[in-house]
Amino acid sequence: MGRYSIVYEDESLLVVNKAPGLLVIATPKGETNTLTDLLNEYLAKKSSGDFAKAHPCHRLDRETSGIVLFAKGKSVQQKMMEQFHNREISKKYFAFIQGHPRKQTSVIDFRLEGKEALTKYRVLKYHPAGWAFAEAEPVTGRTNQIRLHFKMIGHPIVGDRKFVVAKNYNIRFKRLALHAAAISFNHPANGQRIDLTCDLPDDMKSMG
Repeated sequence: MGRYSIVYEDESLLVVNKAPGLLVIATPKGETNTLTDLLNEYLAKKSSGDFAKAHPCHRLDRETSGIVLFAKGKSVQQKMMEQFHNREISKKYFAFIQGHPRKQTSVIDFRLEGKEALTKYRVLKYHPAGWAFAEAEPVTGRTNQIRLHFKMIGHPIVGDRKFVVAKNYNIRFKRLALHAAAISFNHPANGQRIDLTCDLPDDMKSMG
């Protein structure tokens, strides 16, 4: 799909499926060629005059693939950020996690940075090689929440090298095996509920 593919676009929103390895926005190091840069290039090329710039409404880690929601213009961004704040936006992720959780379905409830943090998860497949395929739904939106929560229950995400020592685990993956698979929100113009999904990327499909 290249570095991104468009999942949904209208006059207010641009929703894309991000490839792993691509920053959503620059860090303080000032990187260029981020997803935001690429989308602004795309919008400039398709416009014959003035155009509303792409503003990310949330972020994914560089290694994480999947759905990212952008607003066209700051006023739309503000409306979408209010939905995030009010927990009106739901997101679902797929992850490969180390080991086999005892509970197939549960809610991880560990505070992060002193704040409430909740993640629902459901194991979809227990793989005999010693890992599991899980669906995760963050109820809150703390930084690195899914990564930290799975680590805290003793089942870190396969390929995580930031919060765990990867060599301590038998199952290897070249990146963090986390994919933002679905998002649901109210359209900022008409309030209609929008549900969007994107397929698992090839590298995760190849894990079986």
